[in-house]
Parts: sequence; C-alpha cells; structure tokens
Amino acid sequence: MSATRVVLDSFALLAFLRGEAGAERVAALLERAGLRDAPLHMSEVNYAEVKYIVIRKDGAERWREIAGELPALPIEFHPATRALADVAADFKARHKLSLADAFAAALARERKAELVTGDPEFKALDTEIKIGWLK
Repeated sequence: MSATRVVLDSFALLAFLRGEAGAERVAALLERAGLRDAPLHMSEVNYAEVKYIVIRKDGAERWREIAGELPALPIEFHPATRALADVAADFKARHKLSLADAFAAALARERKAELVTGDPEFKALDTEIKIGWLK
C-alpha cells in the first residue's frame, strides 16, 4: 500500500487516537508517511466527525490534547469542495452510508487512493473504490 495514496476515514483515525483495534496499522501508515514526507489524506468533514466523537466519548479536555497533537501527524486535510461534494452526494444517493463516509469515499476516488477503514458501511463501495480494511 503506497503511503502517498492513502485516505483515512474517521473510523481509522479514531482507532489510532483511542488505541482501538487497527491502531497499529494506522500507526504504521502514519510512520511510513512521515518517513517518506508523503502525508496521508483526510476530508475536513471526517475531521469534524472525529472531533465530535472524541468530545462526546472522551470529553473536551481529551479533544484539546488531540488538537494539539494533530498538526504533528503526517495527514493532509482536504476541504469539502463543490467537486468533492458532488461525488459524495452521488455515493450517498446510491448507497446506505453516512454523509461523512461519503466524503471519505469521494476523497479516495479523487486522489485515486486506498481508503483505510474498519467501518462496514463501506462494503457497499468495494467495487467502486479500493478499500484497505482494518482488522
């Protein structure tokens, strides 16, 4: 899996941040991306999902800690452009998945990247984008 062509969804980043199943694989991807100076990619919509989940489950103080650490991670955050929104809307219209997941899939398609996730909602898209499953 090429570190220059990896999109993380919120499931993957949350697994890493919270030490959940799949955290080791995400850590290895981040380490490789840092060594190659080739960041991983994430939609700002998925960033928002990570933020609200951490605040809800772990509290605002934990989010402040994470927010201070995020800039050091080799992740490039991408805005929700109109073109990205159009692809996300198409995915959302045709499949049962959250809007945030649709943006992750759209970014993977746009970047011609592998989407790293453990979220079963993406099974519906396995013929449309490359998915790297966290185990």
